Amino acid sequence: MMHRRPDATLPELTEEERATYAWQFDVEGFGELGQRRLKGASVLISRIGGLGGMVALELAAAGVGRLILAHGGDIRPSDLNRQVLMTHDRIGTSRMDSAIERLRALNPRLEIVAERANVSEANAHRLVEQADVVVDCAPLFVERYALNRAAMALRRPMVEAAVYDLEFHLTTFVPGETGCLRCLYPEPSTTWRRQFPVLGAVPGVAGSMAALEVIKLIARFGDTLGNRLLVYDLRSVQMNKLRLHRVAGCPDCGHL
Repeated sequence: MMHRRPDATLPELTEEERATYAWQFDVEGFGELGQRRLKGASVLISRIGGLGGMVALELAAAGVGRLILAHGGDIRPSDLNRQVLMTHDRIGTSRMDSAIERLRALNPRLEIVAERANVSEANAHRLVEQADVVVDCAPLFVERYALNRAAMALRRPMVEAAVYDLEFHLTTFVPGETGCLRCLYPEPSTTWRRQFPVLGAVPGVAGSMAALEVIKLIARFGDTLGNRLLVYDLRSVQMNKLRLHRVAGCPDCGHL
């Protein structure tokens, strides 16, 4: 079950925030209470490259109060076809510094916790513990599995997103209600690599949809992709939803 802050303890909105988010208040099922829930929420994003960077940007724009960002390394020229939080003049400098600057330029009220390293067994529990919702945008299974184990152990919902070529996969895992990443992928892929074919618009679309999953989880409206895997092939513009199931005895979520 989701780690939720009681509504009675939610922060109030300032007049500036009311003006900024006025268009969102009229979204059916969202309203001012949904906005306050976003303001009071913390979201962990594992990797803020092409996919996670768009998630972070959309959540900052929507008014999530606190982002916990995990990503190491410096900006490379090859990042710039898709990583919207990075800029050409910052090549060779910290990805995290660039991301923080861009996000705060959009939303100066945003609180950011910066983990200048990728998620691993060493930091996953500490990072997940600080979050209400987790978003996995990491390309490598060693990171994804570490995050999944911590999210299941701490009972935090995890939005799982991945892109390849012109296709993306998206689902949401809710501890005790759905399966988990290990149920979906019992073994790591033997062909998955850090570098893969992708056009920047693909993680742009996927990241926006992943951000919406997070917003719906926090604000408690609409349907999410729990127990369903969305597979969207943008080459043929075909979308499929596959039913997912919990795996009995799963080492990560079988105890829930």
